[in-house]
Amino acid sequence: MTTEADSRISQFRKGAVELAILGLLHGGEAYGGEIVESLAAHPGLAISAGTVYPLLSRLRKGGVIDSVWRESPVGPPRKYYRLTPQGDAEFEAMAKAWEGVAGAMQTLLSGGMAR
Repeated sequence: MTTEADSRISQFRKGAVELAILGLLHGGEAYGGEIVESLAAHPGLAISAGTVYPLLSRLRKGGVIDSVWRESPVGPPRKYYRLTPQGDAEFEAMAKAWEGVAGAMQTLLSGGMAR
């Protein structure tokens, strides 16, 4: 695969991973390690912690998520992330858009478009 193709795939995955993180947090709060593990459970979404944490920081700065430090029963305190009201609205809009795109892509990829 070419570097250009790798770049396109990377950009495609970034948008999908952002929505996946919002989806995980829509179900409740989670700390960074949990988010990384949840994404890793789905090979198409697996990314490194070094990619997840900057994304979480960007989402926090954008007002989409909020964070709070909590003591951990094992080890140091953990930063837990949750959606803000703005984040809930963005998740709903992005999920709806994703469903439309995914449905259309499935039709196109399965050869369902008449020419």
